[in-house]
Amino acid sequence: MSQRAPAIFVIDDDGLLREALEHLIRSLGYTVDLFASAEDFLAFDNFRTASCVITDIHMPGISGIELQKQLLDEGCSIPIIFMSASYTEMDRARALQAGAVGLLTKPFTVESLNELLAQALKEK
Repeated sequence: MSQRAPAIFVIDDDGLLREALEHLIRSLGYTVDLFASAEDFLAFDNFRTASCVITDIHMPGISGIELQKQLLDEGCSIPIIFMSASYTEMDRARALQAGAVGLLTKPFTVESLNELLAQALKEK
């Protein structure tokens, strides 16, 4: 029986970026689910099946940092990779202190994404 590819869940309010990440992540051999918001992600019955979450820090509604806190408060320890075009040092420190795998600055390279995914999946 073949092993199922790790499921990467991408949360970003930018539809074009979600689609680009879907193609990129699939090309790296993973399965992908896309969500336009943290609220959509949390409403998905199987969100806990994610092998890793890649989320924007700054989104309307629940931010990526708030999502991380909510998941941790619920005892859900899915590895999280944050991405942002701009973030404060406080955002970075809070995310990493709470256990984020890393932070990608948009635009980022395939190599940097692949490195963080490998690290996230090794930790899981």
